[in-house]
Amino acid sequence: MTTPHALSPEQALTRLRELTVLDVRTPGEYATGHLPGALNIPLDQISRALPAVRHAADRGDILVVCASGARSDSACKTLAEHGIDTTTLAGGTGAWAAAGHDLHRPEEASRATWDMERQVRLTAGALVLTGLGLGLLDPAFRLISAAVAGGLAFSALANSCGMAAVLAKLPHNRPRRGDLDATLASLLDH
Repeated sequence: MTTPHALSPEQALTRLRELTVLDVRTPGEYATGHLPGALNIPLDQISRALPAVRHAADRGDILVVCASGARSDSACKTLAEHGIDTTTLAGGTGAWAAAGHDLHRPEEASRATWDMERQVRLTAGALVLTGLGLGLLDPAFRLISAAVAGGLAFSALANSCGMAAVLAKLPHNRPRRGDLDATLASLLDH
């Protein structure tokens, strides 16, 4: 069966049992709630996961999910470049939850991590305020605020976010090595 490029939450719900669902958000975001049965492979780990994802794709259709659809689109493009056909969930987990579908929240989730968009907003806002505050001492510090504004505008136009890529490398957003290894093994075992 050929899967379209994007599935609505309702279409995904009807096919959930037959799809392999890959959530490409950070482990912290994944722990805050994900589609039932979704496996967590952070976007920056997709290249490492290629053999396991290819193996899963040989057995059936793959649905790639993130918070809003932007990172899953990026993951789908990367996988397509390696000959792996996938689809994305239109609107991501946000649209899934808005449609009234349940998100699985593991009981062992010990920390409440903010989603990446919220982390970016906090960091960008803090940098802008810092630049403006320090700008009272020396006007050159206002360039910090200007750089953040330029980065946010570029991020919107390019539909990617350099700040999110940097924040994803922080320890609370990183997978524990064993967790990713277990996920890849699970993909190979199916």
